[in-house]
Amino acid sequence: MFLIGLRPAAGAAAVLGLMCVTAHAQDKEIRLAQQFSMGYLQLNVMDHQKLIEKHAAALGLKDVKVSWSKFNGPTAVNDALISGNVDIGSGGVPGLLTLWARTKGTPQEVRGISALSSQPFLLNTRDPNIKTMTDFKSSDRIAVPAVKSSVQALTLQMEAVKLYGAKDFEKFDPLTVSMTPPDATIGLMNGGAQITAAFSVPPFQYMQLEDKNIHTVLNSFDVMGGSHTFTAIWTSKKFRDANPILYKAFLAALKEATDFVEHNPKQAAEYWIEDSKSKLPPDTAAKIVGGKQVHWTMVPENTMKFADFMSSVGRIKAKAASWKDYFFPDIYDLKGS
Repeated sequence: MFLIGLRPAAGAAAVLGLMCVTAHAQDKEIRLAQQFSMGYLQLNVMDHQKLIEKHAAALGLKDVKVSWSKFNGPTAVNDALISGNVDIGSGGVPGLLTLWARTKGTPQEVRGISALSSQPFLLNTRDPNIKTMTDFKSSDRIAVPAVKSSVQALTLQMEAVKLYGAKDFEKFDPLTVSMTPPDATIGLMNGGAQITAAFSVPPFQYMQLEDKNIHTVLNSFDVMGGSHTFTAIWTSKKFRDANPILYKAFLAALKEATDFVEHNPKQAAEYWIEDSKSKLPPDTAAKIVGGKQVHWTMVPENTMKFADFMSSVGRIKAKAASWKDYFFPDIYDLKGS
């Protein structure tokens, strides 16, 4: 309002001055949470290429500090976000939906920033007698990143509904145990009695299949009826509103990182190998990153199927009318679902 009547040059100077004051008033630290798997490669790229710092500096926010924390499962990520220990969380769509429904309408409301990737996750076993989900016995154990709350656990519930009906959506829950994907891979490949199968994430699910005695029982694309968002990233309205320049810088960094992963799968895979201290050969990792069912995209895909299911079985109390209900407006121009 106070810019009305200023000459163009003076107006521009005033806007620039306002941006500088706003920049200095904002936080200069951003704390991000990620999980195990290759589903978060944009974050690896951001870290190695200092993209957040670059875009923040271009917007007048100098000397931004970026810190990273790794968690296993969405519950740990969301607890860290709500408690204020991180500013941005990431994980499967159910993790986002859980926190959105829990905080909807509050000052701390959480929404998605964007999707990160669309790719399948695979349920693998070394038991030759298990060909389909109906072959699992009560004594079998399925490793998932987090019981009940992980996207893998939710997908098992969705498959249970297809096989046994809505009232038995928790049919497979007693079989699940929480394990990090690296530990589950070791357990499955060693053939110990602790777990029968692992519902894992890339690249671990593909590492498992290198063992000729291990085969896939279930592909999440089959459960969802096609390609779907695997990983997404989210934050609170409070953080977004309080840090508009830092948020804008992060969004620009995310766009640049997504484009980099899509066009430079080998380099992105090498970043992940270095950060995770993996012994996976770079060429193998690059093939996984650039797989035919893998898309590095900010576009939410098939996320409403998760939202509708979670609402129908009482996993979340809020019912979404559209994917735009649980994502911020910055990506509304994308053809999400």
